[in-house]
Amino acid sequence: MDIDVRGPRFGAAVTTVVLAVVLVTGSGWLLGWQTFAFALGAAGGVGRSPYGWVFRTLVRPRIGPPTEFEAPEPPRFAQVVGLVFAAVGLAGFTVGPEWLGLTATGAALAAAFLNAVFGYCLGCEMYLLVRRVTVRTQ
Repeated sequence: MDIDVRGPRFGAAVTTVVLAVVLVTGSGWLLGWQTFAFALGAAGGVGRSPYGWVFRTLVRPRIGPPTEFEAPEPPRFAQVVGLVFAAVGLAGFTVGPEWLGLTATGAALAAAFLNAVFGYCLGCEMYLLVRRVTVRTQ
């Protein structure tokens, strides 16, 4: 079942703010929260993440029904990619080195920003590229 394209973009906007605050404050706890949010989105799809729940229950009723849809697999793969970067960042902030935490968090922030502002999902594009390569090689 396809999903409302505005949901993942909303999640990316919230993620952008959270990761920017992590970079400014160096808060491992806040990055831990974001890692957890990515894990829920990776395990159950973007609709099962905390930001997906907020979008579904508070935002979408106020902005009306969707007019565009997308397959759920690319955004879910993007959550997995975000989870990896957030986990590496969390490791860097908690056990070191700090530059690793900053770099991984900055990379995740850049990807979330691109999705939130321009609607360009790097993780989704990675998913499509992997699919093209694996289909050709079979």
